[in-house]
Amino acid sequence: MRVLVVDDEEDLLDLVAYNLEAAGFRVDRAVSGAEALRAVERCRPDLVVLDVMLPDLQGFEVLRILRARQQTRSLPVILLTARGEEPDRLTGFDLGADDYVVKPFSPRELVARVRAVLKRFRAGEAGGRRLRFGPLEIDPEAHRVWRDGQEVSLAPQEYRLLVFLATHPDRVFSREALLQHAWDPDVVVDPRTVDVHVRRLRTRIEPDPSRPRWIQTVRGAGYRFDPGG
Repeated sequence: MRVLVVDDEEDLLDLVAYNLEAAGFRVDRAVSGAEALRAVERCRPDLVVLDVMLPDLQGFEVLRILRARQQTRSLPVILLTARGEEPDRLTGFDLGADDYVVKPFSPRELVARVRAVLKRFRAGEAGGRRLRFGPLEIDPEAHRVWRDGQEVSLAPQEYRLLVFLATHPDRVFSREALLQHAWDPDVVVDPRTVDVHVRRLRTRIEPDPSRPRWIQTVRGAGYRFDPGG
């Protein structure tokens, strides 16, 4: 598997690359946002470790560009930054980041996070069968979603959340339960992150996000998927 590491701190870049290579990954490097975008096109990585604070394009902008492009919209991205405040974490997840690692960090932890994200990305959560709910169709084998015949672009975590809910229809899940089942157990995430992903998912698949058809809020309890929505 190939990982692109993007960071303008040479020492940290060397440290991360060394540990990923020791774990069996092929590693490509970039020291700026513009270089990262070129490297993605050139190297076709399986995952990107992306620093937020870069000298030209900020990591958030790089992530926004990756998610806007057809060929990289599902590319797994782990944000790496010294900015650990909640608004920054939520911004990253809102843009479609798969994980968020705050400096200083353990290199072994980062390697574990990379493995966990790649494992989730490769997993076929619903065993390959297509799921149909009226105009909403999900193909877990191809990791594709359509509404009214039009393909819907989803970030990897949004897709995983949708598949989990859709394969457990009519069941109410709390935020904590969704984090347990639809997120990797080794990733520490604030429960309110679930709300961010639900909101983004609704804007993608719901005809009217203000009146959800499929992903419904159960006040005081959590969320449920209505298969007949």
